[in-house]
Amino acid sequence: MNFRAEINVMPQKALLDPQGKTVHQSMQLLGLQQINDVRIGKHITVELEAANEAEAKAKVEKACKELLANQVMEHYEYVLVVV
Repeated sequence: MNFRAEINVMPQKALLDPQGKTVHQSMQLLGLQQINDVRIGKHITVELEAANEAEAKAKVEKACKELLANQVMEHYEYVLVVV
């Protein structure tokens, strides 16, 4: 079966996000005072083959934990769909 994983990797909420803070400050300068916070992360799309959904989830989890996200500083979530 073919799957697609839509993965979002974001900084941990307890950590500062300097890139998000810079963008937030720039938005304030543009007159967008209604925007209260900005967090910058990564969106990753992975297409993979697996025998079933459980195997696909295991592969995505391995990729996230070992390569795509630094779990000390980031957290991830994903949606898996059959394509």
